[in-house]
Amino acid sequence: MYKNDYLLVPTDNASWHKSKDLKIPENITLFYIPAYTPEMNPIEQVWKEVRKDDFKNTLFNSLNDVIDKLSISLMNLTNDTIKSVCGREWIVSLF
Repeated sequence: MYKNDYLLVPTDNASWHKSKDLKIPENITLFYIPAYTPEMNPIEQVWKEVRKDDFKNTLFNSLNDVIDKLSISLMNLTNDTIKSVCGREWIVSLF
């Protein structure tokens, strides 16, 4: 699906992320964040951004309503927003 892209994938130090049997394509690089540091995980920053703007003080009538709202929220995130919440110097230096 992303064969023409270079992917930098953050992972925790779970043993299955370091398995010798894991076959990682050439265009993917895994990097490891320290245990118990969600503030270093880029996706946690994305969730924080989504919750801040679109889920604060919101009551949903169904799980489908939550899914719909989340889908819209994620689609509305701009590249600039993603860069601003995930573009930490230590991440950018990995490229």
